[in-house]
Amino acid sequence: MIPGLIVVKIGGAVGIDPEPLCEDVAALVGQGTPLVLVHGGSHETDIIAERLGKPPRHVTSVSGHQSRYTDRETLEIFAMVVAGRVNKLLVERLQQRRVHALGLSGVDGRLLEGKRKSSLKIVEDGKVKVLHDEWSGVVERVNAPLLQTLLSQGYVPVVAPLAISYAGEMVNVDGDRAAAAIAAALHADTLVLLTNVPGLLRAFPDERTLIPRIPRADIEAYFPYAQGRMKRKLLGVQEALNGGVRRVVLADGRVDSPLQQALAGKGTVVE
Repeated sequence: MIPGLIVVKIGGAVGIDPEPLCEDVAALVGQGTPLVLVHGGSHETDIIAERLGKPPRHVTSVSGHQSRYTDRETLEIFAMVVAGRVNKLLVERLQQRRVHALGLSGVDGRLLEGKRKSSLKIVEDGKVKVLHDEWSGVVERVNAPLLQTLLSQGYVPVVAPLAISYAGEMVNVDGDRAAAAIAAALHADTLVLLTNVPGLLRAFPDERTLIPRIPRADIEAYFPYAQGRMKRKLLGVQEALNGGVRRVVLADGRVDSPLQQALAGKGTVVE
C-alpha cells in the first residue's frame, strides 16, 4: 500500500483539454503525492481511423454497454494512436512541467492481463448479432509490483488502455475499468474519473441534475441513471470500491484545475 495514492483517468472525448490536468498533476506530484495517470483516446482514434479509410464502428452489447468494435486492423490503429501519439504527448506535457512521467501500455511488462473476447454479442436494428474477430478484453490481473517499483523511484506512470491476453495477444480494454483495476490492485486512496460531463446526471444530458453524492452501499440503485458510456464508468466505480479503494470521484475534465476540483469533492463522489 502506498499512502495517499491517487489514480486518475482522463477520458479521450471531445472537449477535454489535457493541459489543465497536467498542471494539476505537476502541482500534486511536487507536493509529494504519488499518482498514476490512465488515459483514453477514443476521439483521436476515430479521427485517424477515418483518415485511414477504416471508420470506427461503435456498438451496443446485449447488456446495454457501448463500445468500439475492435477487429485486428482497428486494434492496431488504436494502439498506434493511443499508446503512441496520445501517450507520448501526455508524457511530453508532464516532462515540460518537470514531472518524471513514464509512458507505457498495459502490454508492457504484462502490466494489464486478461482473457481475450474473440466474439461480441450486440444489439443492432433491434436484432441480436454476433461479431467475430473481436480483439478486446477485461483486465483481470495487474502487475502491481511493476507500478510500485516505478512509483517508489519517483516516476508517474502514464498508462494507455491496452492489455495482454493470457495467450500473449494484445487486446483493447476499457480505460475506466482499467483505471479501476489499477486503483484496486494498488489499494489507492482515491480514483478520479475525468469525463466530458460534471458527473453522474439524474436526467442526462441536463447538467443541472448532477448527483453529488452516492453512498457506496447504494451504488446499484444509481445504475438506471447511467446513459451511454457512463454505464461502463459506473461499473468501474463499483469495481474499484469492491477492490478496496476508499473513494471514487466522477468529475468534469473540461474545467480549470479539473483534478484539484475533483479532489475537493466537485462532481459525483462515491464513498
